[in-house]
Amino acid sequence: MLYNLLYPLSHIWFGFNIFRYITFRATMAALTAFLLSLLLGPWVIKKLTILKIGEHVRDKGEVGALHVLHEKKQGTPTMGGILILAAVICSTIVWADITNKFILIALFSTAWLGTIGFIDDYIKLVKKRSKGLAAIPKLLGQILLGLSVGIFFYFSKGNTTFLDLPFIKDTVIELSVFYIFFVTLVIVGTSNAVNLTDGLDGLAIGCTSFAALAYSVLSYIVGNAILSKYLLITHIPGTGELAVFCASIVGAGLGFLWYNCYPAQVFMGDTGSLALGGALGVVAVSIKKELLLFLVGGIFVFEALSVIIQVVSFKLTKRRVFLMSPVHHHFQLKGWNESKVIVRFWIIAIILVLFTLVTLKIR
Repeated sequence: MLYNLLYPLSHIWFGFNIFRYITFRATMAALTAFLLSLLLGPWVIKKLTILKIGEHVRDKGEVGALHVLHEKKQGTPTMGGILILAAVICSTIVWADITNKFILIALFSTAWLGTIGFIDDYIKLVKKRSKGLAAIPKLLGQILLGLSVGIFFYFSKGNTTFLDLPFIKDTVIELSVFYIFFVTLVIVGTSNAVNLTDGLDGLAIGCTSFAALAYSVLSYIVGNAILSKYLLITHIPGTGELAVFCASIVGAGLGFLWYNCYPAQVFMGDTGSLALGGALGVVAVSIKKELLLFLVGGIFVFEALSVIIQVVSFKLTKRRVFLMSPVHHHFQLKGWNESKVIVRFWIIAIILVLFTLVTLKIR
């Protein structure tokens, strides 16, 4: 918004020219989102506590030893994702070009998935129905968004439907109409993968912030004609603005982590995890760096695969590969302290982010 209002006035006063620079606006967006999240955190936590919107730890008989480890979380305010999304959306609107189609799609997708997550949390925590929103309508809501984004990009002027391959230059896979379904798979898969990772204090929001930082850098490069040409990356005009959006996620995530770190004062719930995961998927699709999600979001992939492997193994052999899935619970039951699991997963996430950025030169 400030870009749209003040940059046109740069001919009156040269100082307004600073709003032209994405790096400046991305930095300010991160700081704004961080301060919003940090300052509003106590108020949100207090309101959630008053409304008695707290975590419900499952019965001991269902999860055995894990219940003992998590029973102290009983009643911790949940649905704090509202705080994250408010900070992300507000700071993006203030610092990004609000006429940019990529920004509008990212904001709409975040709000859409945040609403689905909110409904799920509301049913679980307020209506006291432990299963929350039924799996089918929840999945349909995610698929509808994925199809809508895929169709929009498919028919968007100047958009291409190829799949860019990491490590290889001048080689792409043309998906044609199947591009729509691929986009849907990316958005739905990422949204649910982050949701599965959200099981320990600070784990999901920490890994999401690292991934968002990587995609902020990638968005800036893809949107910059000079840098993308130098690195042999497909240039997509306008995507540089997504660096501002991703920076907002980083800032809001760090502000939320202030209260969500172990032992957590608040959890983000599905309101935050579904939206943030989907947001990363939308950014990846927008800049044609979908496959890099497997690297930069390696922790999310590992968590999701652990659930799939566990289910398939039990159905076929009646045996479990992990003590419990998602895999972060496996390590807890192996005797790792919760904070050790979290920090070690963060370390892996940071290493994956660094490796992802290195791939820009390995082509």
